[in-house]
Amino acid sequence: MKILAVGDVCGSIGCDYVRKVLPTLKREKKIDFVIINAENSADGNGITPQSAESLLNVGADVLTGGNHSFRRAEVLDYLEEKDNVLRPHNLTEAPFGKGFCIIDCGSYSVAVINLSGKVYLEKNGPTCPFATADELIEKAKAEGAAVIVVDFHAEATSEKRALGLYLDGKVSAFFGTHTHVQTADEQILQNGTGYITDLGMTGPVDSVLGVKKEIIINRLKSNDMSKFQLADGRCSLNGCIFEIDIKTGKTVSVERISI
Repeated sequence: MKILAVGDVCGSIGCDYVRKVLPTLKREKKIDFVIINAENSADGNGITPQSAESLLNVGADVLTGGNHSFRRAEVLDYLEEKDNVLRPHNLTEAPFGKGFCIIDCGSYSVAVINLSGKVYLEKNGPTCPFATADELIEKAKAEGAAVIVVDFHAEATSEKRALGLYLDGKVSAFFGTHTHVQTADEQILQNGTGYITDLGMTGPVDSVLGVKKEIIINRLKSNDMSKFQLADGRCSLNGCIFEIDIKTGKTVSVERISI
């Protein structure tokens, strides 16, 4: 099977671009399953039921989240209702939603695990992602999942790399999100886990991580704390395609994409 993982979607402009390119991409690449990180899919950060539904309706099978998953109050009940819209499982102060799901694909099932890093994200109160990953992997295997995929929403490259190597051979594919810059290290690890440190983002190219470049430049140069505004203009979709052998649960090919 082929799984497409799409990097952090930024605002309505990012959602619109997903709707524009995803159907063709799925058809041309023969994609069987789509995971999209949607924690920034609403304008002004966070996720709303409307932004989530726009991505599910265009072909996403599972949406994952991150440190902005609870930013919008209107999404809290929605997270409780939707089994395939996740937030990081290891957030201690997280009464809404879950970070784990299993999707029935007919002859096999896919488990998706969403975790948060701790390095530079301590204020969100995540517990140990290593221990949480072990717990959820055991649960996925006990429930018969043939394929297990992890979205690790983390700031530090070192933490992403460490957890990816720790989970090598335990999961089918592992990808990082959050930092919005696609890394060029897609690979199959020694024990068969498909890996990339960060998928990148889906949104405006002429920006700083999706935000208008002038705002970020002025903040860094002059300490101007003006409110963030999403950039506009030409967009790109960043992600990675993992081809997985459902008999072994191991990745057989990895393709980094930027459209």
